[in-house]
Amino acid sequence: MAKVELKQPIVEEIANNIKDAQAVVLVDYSGLTVEQDTILRKELRESGVQYKVYKNTLMRRAFEGTPCADLDKHLHGTNAIAISATDATAPARILAKFAKQYPALELVAGIVEGNYNDQAGIQALSQIPSREELLGKLLGSIQSPITNFARVLNQIAEQQGEGAAEAPAAE
Repeated sequence: MAKVELKQPIVEEIANNIKDAQAVVLVDYSGLTVEQDTILRKELRESGVQYKVYKNTLMRRAFEGTPCADLDKHLHGTNAIAISATDATAPARILAKFAKQYPALELVAGIVEGNYNDQAGIQALSQIPSREELLGKLLGSIQSPITNFARVLNQIAEQQGEGAAEAPAAE
């Protein structure tokens, strides 16, 4: 079997993973210890993010004809790819948090919802809260006026109850 035939399934695997992905982030992982890499992989897996190390040439072939083709210029050195099919900010958020803790990990670039982002763009995306956090904040802001209104009505009722209790005693 020729080498090309052996590599073709890997290229197809990469292409299938990035095809419907919300986010694809490229990172330079050189300098990470095995223990640090294991911690990173576990955290990414728990968030539904695929993280794999592929050869740059195989990634380059898989990226051809896709929005990820913009990442070709960054495919040199030791690269890994983080792919999320559901959450557009999860890979950037998790990788940026990890990179602060372990500076050996470096965010390189990424494609988020079909748009190319350089290192600064990925850093900016990492600051966006997750969908669940945003929904929680929205729900909190919707409930806040209702809760405050109920609290005010309760205080008024308590004050009137004290006034009514004092009125018969004054007679």
